[in-house]
Amino acid sequence: QVHLVESGGGLVQAGGSLRLSCAASGTIFSRNTMGWYRQAPGKQRELVAQITNGGSTSYADAVKGRFTISRDNAKNTVYLQMNSLKPEDTAVYYCYAHVNPIFRPSYDYWGQGTQVTVSS
Repeated sequence: QVHLVESGGGLVQAGGSLRLSCAASGTIFSRNTMGWYRQAPGKQRELVAQITNGGSTSYADAVKGRFTISRDNAKNTVYLQMNSLKPEDTAVYYCYAHVNPIFRPSYDYWGQGTQVTVSS
């Protein structure tokens, strides 16, 4: 069974930076998209950033220009570099992997979440 383990969360001041990591304990099917969702108190979970197995990236409008997602396939790890953090970035961040095999049903893996708190 594949497990996604997140790390790098914490408490930072507004304008600071954090780097989140998500490491897969097993092999993920090669045709996949990995990324990060976040959920703040009283709000629904929202997609923050994602990256395909080929390296194509996309970002939520709220984080464009501040966050950068990347992956190291050899290490089965995806990263989220977060710069110029704002208090509204405060949330639990969840790593995910969306597997989309050809001619097979899609399925997802989820991490346990890591807390990011940005103080003003």
